[in-house]
Amino acid sequence: MNPPIAETLNLDQRKLPAEVFERFTHRQFTRRARAERAEKAWESFGKPGRDPSRLGSVADVLAIQGNWGPHLKLAQLEYHWDEVVGPGIAAHSRPAGYADGVLTIRTESTVWATQLTYLIPQLRSRIAERLVGLPVERVQVTGPRASTFGGGRYARRKY
Repeated sequence: MNPPIAETLNLDQRKLPAEVFERFTHRQFTRRARAERAEKAWESFGKPGRDPSRLGSVADVLAIQGNWGPHLKLAQLEYHWDEVVGPGIAAHSRPAGYADGVLTIRTESTVWATQLTYLIPQLRSRIAERLVGLPVERVQVTGPRASTFGGGRYARRKY
């Protein structure tokens, strides 16, 4: 006949039940605490402060806390660009960026850049009335970017 497992493993038989059943008692206490929290939540259901938030308000809080406001306003401006400048000009230009109160508008040719430069006062007023919260101090109109070929393998180094 084999000796008891407690003797084989050199365990104290007086402490054995506490060691074995310790995790079961811990689980029972957490289960009881969870049931109490559920009961308290059920009792306070429908009271002020317990109503769920709408997704739009949660997204607004995230946008404000995450400092996404200017980026969202710029995206809104890009989406409604044809309403701000008209469909003719919108076909040849687009908002390119916004940084430190400077709105940059990129056009497809220098002719359109010149035409849009004359419309900057009207653009600023329309943008101010449509996009409250996007402070535009200056509007910068640029033409198309020119290709640069100066950075190749055999380029002359500038000191």
